[in-house]
Amino acid sequence: MPSAGRPPRLSLEAILAAADRILEAEGPDTLSMRRLAGELGSAPMALYYHVRDKDQLLLLLLEAHAQRMPRPDFPEDPRERLVAAAVTLYELLAERPWIVEVLTGDDLIGPSALWIVDLMIGAAIDYGCAPDEAVFVYRTLWFYIVGNLIVRVNSGRRRARSDNPAYHEQVIGTLTTTTHPHLATVGDRWSELNARDLHRAGLAAIVDGLLPPRPANA
Repeated sequence: MPSAGRPPRLSLEAILAAADRILEAEGPDTLSMRRLAGELGSAPMALYYHVRDKDQLLLLLLEAHAQRMPRPDFPEDPRERLVAAAVTLYELLAERPWIVEVLTGDDLIGPSALWIVDLMIGAAIDYGCAPDEAVFVYRTLWFYIVGNLIVRVNSGRRRARSDNPAYHEQVIGTLTTTTHPHLATVGDRWSELNARDLHRAGLAAIVDGLLPPRPANA
Protein backbone atom coordinates (compact mmCIF):
# COMPACT_ATOMS: atom_id res chain seq x y z
CA MET A 1 0.00 0.00 0.00
CA PRO A 2 1.51 3.38 -0.94
CA SER A 3 2.66 5.51 1.97
CA ALA A 4 0.99 8.78 2.84
CA GLY A 5 2.53 12.06 1.77
CA ARG A 6 4.02 13.14 -1.52
CA PRO A 7 3.39 10.62 -4.33
CA PRO A 8 6.43 9.01 -5.96
CA ARG A 9 7.91 10.80 -8.95
CA LEU A 10 6.71 9.22 -12.18
CA SER A 11 8.61 8.86 -15.42
CA LEU A 12 7.48 7.63 -18.80
CA GLU A 13 9.94 4.74 -18.51
CA ALA A 14 8.42 3.65 -15.19
CA ILE A 15 4.90 3.90 -16.62
CA LEU A 16 5.81 1.80 -19.65
CA ALA A 17 7.58 -0.81 -17.53
CA ALA A 18 4.60 -1.15 -15.20
CA ALA A 19 2.16 -1.37 -18.11
CA ASP A 20 4.33 -4.04 -19.71
CA ARG A 21 4.24 -6.09 -16.50
CA ILE A 22 0.44 -5.90 -16.34
CA LEU A 23 0.10 -6.86 -20.00
CA GLU A 24 2.45 -9.81 -19.61
CA ALA A 25 0.72 -11.12 -16.50
CA GLU A 26 -2.92 -10.34 -17.22
CA GLY A 27 -3.40 -9.31 -20.85
CA PRO A 28 -4.66 -6.05 -22.37
CA ASP A 29 -8.26 -6.32 -21.15
CA THR A 30 -7.20 -5.62 -17.56
CA LEU A 31 -4.99 -2.66 -18.38
CA SER A 32 -6.54 0.70 -17.54
CA MET A 33 -5.13 3.99 -16.37
CA ARG A 34 -6.63 3.36 -12.93
CA ARG A 35 -5.15 -0.15 -12.77
CA LEU A 36 -1.78 1.20 -13.88
CA ALA A 37 -1.87 4.00 -11.32
CA GLY A 38 -2.53 1.44 -8.61
CA GLU A 39 0.48 -0.57 -9.76
CA LEU A 40 2.62 2.56 -9.52
CA GLY A 41 1.17 3.77 -6.22
CA SER A 42 0.03 6.99 -7.88
CA ALA A 43 -3.13 8.87 -8.76
CA PRO A 44 -4.59 8.18 -12.23
CA MET A 45 -4.44 11.86 -13.16
CA ALA A 46 -0.65 11.86 -12.66
CA LEU A 47 -0.29 9.46 -15.60
CA TYR A 48 -1.83 11.96 -18.01
CA TYR A 49 1.20 14.22 -17.72
CA HIS A 50 3.09 11.52 -19.64
CA VAL A 51 0.52 9.75 -21.84
CA ARG A 52 -2.70 11.02 -23.37
CA ASP A 53 -4.72 7.83 -22.91
CA LYS A 54 -4.56 4.03 -23.03
CA ASP A 55 -4.23 3.98 -26.82
CA GLN A 56 -1.16 6.20 -26.75
CA LEU A 57 0.28 4.04 -23.98
CA LEU A 58 -0.20 0.91 -26.09
CA LEU A 59 1.29 2.61 -29.15
CA LEU A 60 4.39 3.57 -27.17
CA LEU A 61 4.75 0.02 -25.91
CA LEU A 62 4.23 -1.50 -29.36
CA GLU A 63 6.84 0.81 -30.85
CA ALA A 64 9.31 0.14 -28.03
CA HIS A 65 9.06 -3.61 -28.61
CA ALA A 66 9.19 -3.17 -32.39
CA GLN A 67 12.42 -1.21 -32.12
CA ARG A 68 13.95 -4.08 -30.16
CA MET A 69 13.02 -6.73 -32.72
CA PRO A 70 16.12 -8.59 -33.87
CA ARG A 71 16.88 -8.58 -37.59
CA PRO A 72 18.52 -11.89 -38.38
CA ASP A 73 20.18 -12.66 -41.70
CA PHE A 74 17.51 -14.20 -43.90
CA PRO A 75 18.17 -16.69 -46.73
CA GLU A 76 18.67 -15.46 -50.28
CA ASP A 77 16.20 -17.97 -51.72
CA PRO A 78 12.77 -16.24 -51.76
CA ARG A 79 10.83 -19.27 -50.55
CA GLU A 80 13.24 -19.95 -47.71
CA ARG A 81 13.31 -16.25 -46.85
CA LEU A 82 9.52 -16.11 -46.63
CA VAL A 83 9.33 -19.18 -44.40
CA ALA A 84 12.12 -17.89 -42.14
CA ALA A 85 10.49 -14.47 -41.82
CA ALA A 86 7.10 -16.00 -41.02
CA VAL A 87 8.65 -18.23 -38.35
CA THR A 88 10.56 -15.27 -36.92
CA LEU A 89 7.38 -13.19 -36.71
CA TYR A 90 5.49 -16.05 -35.06
CA GLU A 91 8.17 -16.69 -32.46
CA LEU A 92 8.64 -13.01 -31.63
CA LEU A 93 4.91 -12.59 -31.07
CA ALA A 94 4.75 -15.81 -29.06
CA GLU A 95 7.10 -14.14 -26.54
CA ARG A 96 4.61 -11.27 -26.09
CA PRO A 97 1.09 -12.72 -26.61
CA TRP A 98 -0.54 -9.45 -25.49
CA ILE A 99 0.82 -7.79 -28.63
CA VAL A 100 -1.26 -10.14 -30.78
CA GLU A 101 -4.37 -9.29 -28.79
CA VAL A 102 -3.73 -5.56 -29.16
CA LEU A 103 -2.97 -5.75 -32.89
CA THR A 104 -6.15 -7.70 -33.59
CA GLY A 105 -8.38 -5.69 -31.28
CA ASP A 106 -7.45 -2.11 -32.11
CA ASP A 107 -6.26 0.03 -35.00
CA LEU A 108 -2.77 0.19 -33.50
CA ILE A 109 0.66 -0.77 -34.83
CA GLY A 110 4.34 -0.23 -34.08
CA PRO A 111 5.70 1.35 -37.29
CA SER A 112 9.21 0.03 -36.63
CA ALA A 113 7.91 -3.55 -37.06
CA LEU A 114 6.78 -3.00 -40.65
CA TRP A 115 10.17 -4.00 -42.03
CA ILE A 116 9.29 -7.68 -41.58
CA VAL A 117 5.98 -7.19 -43.41
CA ASP A 118 7.84 -5.55 -46.27
CA LEU A 119 10.39 -8.36 -46.28
CA MET A 120 7.70 -11.05 -46.49
CA ILE A 121 5.88 -9.29 -49.31
CA GLY A 122 9.20 -8.73 -51.09
CA ALA A 123 10.09 -12.42 -50.79
CA ALA A 124 6.79 -13.42 -52.39
CA ILE A 125 7.35 -10.92 -55.22
CA ASP A 126 10.90 -12.21 -55.76
CA TYR A 127 9.47 -15.72 -56.02
CA GLY A 128 7.14 -14.67 -58.82
CA CYS A 129 3.98 -13.22 -57.23
CA ALA A 130 2.41 -10.01 -58.45
CA PRO A 131 2.30 -7.35 -55.71
CA ASP A 132 -1.39 -7.96 -54.99
CA GLU A 133 -0.76 -11.70 -54.75
CA ALA A 134 2.20 -11.10 -52.44
CA VAL A 135 -0.02 -9.13 -50.06
CA PHE A 136 -2.48 -12.03 -50.06
CA VAL A 137 0.35 -14.43 -49.23
CA TYR A 138 1.45 -12.24 -46.33
CA ARG A 139 -2.08 -11.76 -44.98
CA THR A 140 -2.82 -15.49 -45.11
CA LEU A 141 0.33 -16.19 -43.13
CA TRP A 142 -0.60 -13.38 -40.71
CA PHE A 143 -4.07 -14.84 -40.11
CA TYR A 144 -2.54 -18.25 -39.39
CA ILE A 145 -0.03 -16.75 -36.95
CA VAL A 146 -2.66 -14.68 -35.15
CA GLY A 147 -5.21 -17.49 -34.98
CA ASN A 148 -2.68 -20.01 -33.75
CA LEU A 149 -1.35 -17.74 -31.01
CA ILE A 150 -4.74 -16.50 -29.81
CA VAL A 151 -5.99 -20.08 -29.46
CA ARG A 152 -2.86 -21.00 -27.51
CA VAL A 153 -3.12 -17.95 -25.24
CA ASN A 154 -6.79 -18.51 -24.45
CA SER A 155 -6.25 -22.24 -23.93
CA GLY A 156 -3.34 -21.54 -21.61
CA ARG A 157 -5.41 -19.12 -19.54
CA ARG A 158 -8.25 -21.61 -19.26
CA ARG A 159 -5.89 -24.38 -18.16
CA ALA A 160 -4.36 -22.06 -15.58
CA ARG A 161 -7.82 -21.61 -14.04
CA SER A 162 -8.72 -25.31 -13.97
CA ASP A 163 -7.05 -28.71 -13.85
CA ASN A 164 -10.00 -30.35 -15.60
CA PRO A 165 -9.74 -31.34 -19.27
CA ALA A 166 -11.33 -28.96 -21.74
CA TYR A 167 -14.97 -29.76 -22.47
CA HIS A 168 -14.29 -30.56 -26.14
CA GLU A 169 -11.58 -33.01 -25.08
CA GLN A 170 -14.04 -34.77 -22.79
CA VAL A 171 -16.62 -34.98 -25.57
CA ILE A 172 -14.18 -36.30 -28.16
CA GLY A 173 -12.92 -38.86 -25.65
CA THR A 174 -16.42 -40.41 -25.49
CA LEU A 175 -16.96 -40.77 -29.25
CA THR A 176 -17.29 -44.24 -30.75
CA THR A 177 -16.12 -45.68 -34.05
CA THR A 178 -19.77 -46.26 -34.98
CA THR A 179 -20.66 -42.57 -35.09
CA HIS A 180 -17.28 -40.87 -35.58
CA PRO A 181 -14.82 -43.47 -36.87
CA HIS A 182 -11.91 -41.11 -37.53
CA LEU A 183 -12.21 -38.94 -34.43
CA ALA A 184 -12.60 -41.98 -32.22
CA THR A 185 -9.34 -43.39 -33.57
CA VAL A 186 -7.38 -40.45 -32.15
CA GLY A 187 -9.76 -39.50 -29.33
CA ASP A 188 -7.56 -40.76 -26.52
CA ARG A 189 -4.66 -38.72 -27.88
CA TRP A 190 -6.62 -35.59 -28.78
CA SER A 191 -5.15 -33.48 -25.99
CA GLU A 192 -1.61 -34.58 -26.84
CA LEU A 193 -2.08 -33.91 -30.55
CA ASN A 194 -3.54 -30.46 -29.91
CA ALA A 195 -0.63 -29.56 -27.64
CA ARG A 196 2.01 -30.17 -30.30
CA ASP A 197 3.76 -27.03 -31.46
CA LEU A 198 4.06 -27.47 -35.22
CA HIS A 199 4.09 -23.82 -36.26
CA ARG A 200 7.23 -24.20 -38.39
CA ALA A 201 5.75 -27.05 -40.39
CA GLY A 202 2.41 -25.26 -40.65
CA LEU A 203 3.92 -22.03 -41.93
CA ALA A 204 6.10 -23.87 -44.45
CA ALA A 205 3.06 -25.79 -45.73
CA ILE A 206 1.06 -22.57 -46.15
CA VAL A 207 3.93 -20.93 -48.05
CA ASP A 208 4.24 -23.91 -50.38
CA GLY A 209 0.49 -23.92 -50.99
CA LEU A 210 0.33 -20.19 -51.77
CA LEU A 211 3.41 -19.61 -53.92
CA PRO A 212 2.95 -20.07 -57.66
CA PRO A 213 5.00 -22.55 -59.69
CA ARG A 214 8.52 -21.25 -60.18
CA PRO A 215 9.10 -19.42 -63.47
CA ALA A 216 10.77 -21.59 -66.11
CA ASN A 217 13.93 -19.44 -66.04
CA ALA A 218 14.28 -19.53 -62.21
